[in-house]
Amino acid sequence: MFPKLAPLQVERLEALGRRVATRAGEVLIEPGERQQRLLVVLDGSLEVEHGEERVTLLEPGDFSGELSTLRGVAGFTRIRARDGGTVLAIDTERLRDLVQTDAELSEIMMRAFILRRMGLLASEHAEVTLVGSRTCSATLRLREFLTRNAYPHVSLELESDPGVQALLERFRVTSDEIPVLIGHCGRVFRHPSVRDIAEYLNMNPAVDLAAVHDVVVVGAGPAGLSAATYAASEGLCVLVVESLAYGGQAGSSSKIESYLGFPTGISGQALAGRAFVQAQKFGANVIVAADATRLDCSQKPYKVELADGRAVRARSVIIASGAQYRELELENLRRLTGLGVYYAATHLEAKLCRDEEVVIVGGGNSAGQAAVFLAGACRHVHILVRAPGLAESMSDYLVRRIEGSPNITLHARTQLTALEGNGRLERIAWLGPEGEQARDIAHVFLMTGAEPNTRWLQDCVCLDEKGFVRTGSQLTPEELADANWPLERPPHMLETCIPGVFAVGDVRSGSVKRIASAVGEGAICVQLVHRSL
Repeated sequence: MFPKLAPLQVERLEALGRRVATRAGEVLIEPGERQQRLLVVLDGSLEVEHGEERVTLLEPGDFSGELSTLRGVAGFTRIRARDGGTVLAIDTERLRDLVQTDAELSEIMMRAFILRRMGLLASEHAEVTLVGSRTCSATLRLREFLTRNAYPHVSLELESDPGVQALLERFRVTSDEIPVLIGHCGRVFRHPSVRDIAEYLNMNPAVDLAAVHDVVVVGAGPAGLSAATYAASEGLCVLVVESLAYGGQAGSSSKIESYLGFPTGISGQALAGRAFVQAQKFGANVIVAADATRLDCSQKPYKVELADGRAVRARSVIIASGAQYRELELENLRRLTGLGVYYAATHLEAKLCRDEEVVIVGGGNSAGQAAVFLAGACRHVHILVRAPGLAESMSDYLVRRIEGSPNITLHARTQLTALEGNGRLERIAWLGPEGEQARDIAHVFLMTGAEPNTRWLQDCVCLDEKGFVRTGSQLTPEELADANWPLERPPHMLETCIPGVFAVGDVRSGSVKRIASAVGEGAICVQLVHRSL
């Protein structure tokens, strides 16, 4: 986490930065400020503080920074000169060049940056505090947003954490204004949206709206991050736009065991985090809490319009906006979402239902992974599927684990029929071979089917009957004629009916719903982008 650079390594860095004299007590970097430079200590020393805690003392040969420095976004620590000396200041652009071109220093710094972020996440101190309630669905969404974006914060719950009421009184917040985010210098946000939080915390790098990017990737799931990483590594100017958090639906998987190269498994968030860091390393810019609302493909460069009114321009576009679990037609569903009804089974949701009885609706691999994961924390897990069993829709290893788990029960040919509760889910009903049954169960995980996130595409590209994007040989001559396909060549394999606009991963019609397949499509697509450009 805190390696010391050798004199020859420091000498190599001299050409990339400028020497800056420091005075004892001088604050060089404050929490919440954009991290625009890496500091290498030449003489003297720097204190690094996180909240009220001193993290470390940097002396000659040590360097500052973590992942936010590489991205050029807001950091979390205060850096203060303990005594006078000299530091070498290297700006973000030079730092990115360094980690791409110097293999030795890249490995040292990238490892340190990753471990430092992990240390910040594990710390009990933070400059940002989220105060919420288990009876508030917005609380879970904000916790998910901060956690999945690996943003260090303290999360307090009104019902269980001591001292919360005193904290609210201190900042003049009432319980009906929950959730609140208390940030740097005590600034308070009541009922914030994820976009409010991202903007206030400077979570995104600055985007040049006048620039024309070689590639804009919409969606930062496995397919989108793969495309971004390969495109940036090959020198293309890449911008990734993500509505919530990097990782997509895969990022909410508790454990992935069939992905090549991870024989003991890896969580979706950890896999997504590694891919996100790789994309940053090679120079891709990723912005989160940015909803794409429309693709303007009427002229080149293409424009992706965002919910906040901005638009980004691109010579080519990769649609990687993925799919979401289908909503069941049940009364009270939306009212109870986040209040006992969930679409992901991560450690956040597992805490809410520890030692309780839960229901999972769905028979795919995501449902199987959720069942096995939740069985370790919950009293009993019920799986409801309309099919006669799991064999046709779930991997064999998961089926066998479920069959061997004493606290998992499979209910075949069964469907959920009712959700009831006052403020929170309290009671459910299902209909199966033995008739309709009602149970006092307060936690339901819905993992049924998939609906593509293609509303933002409107009439720009051709969709199949279920709303997935048609590409390559799937496009009929009639569809190409209606879209005024202008080229003599047919569309490339992953190309839509608009030249230079591609679709990869779960959003694409006919795609294999596997992470490895999505990653492969993202990599293949970059070669097709090169041909298109």
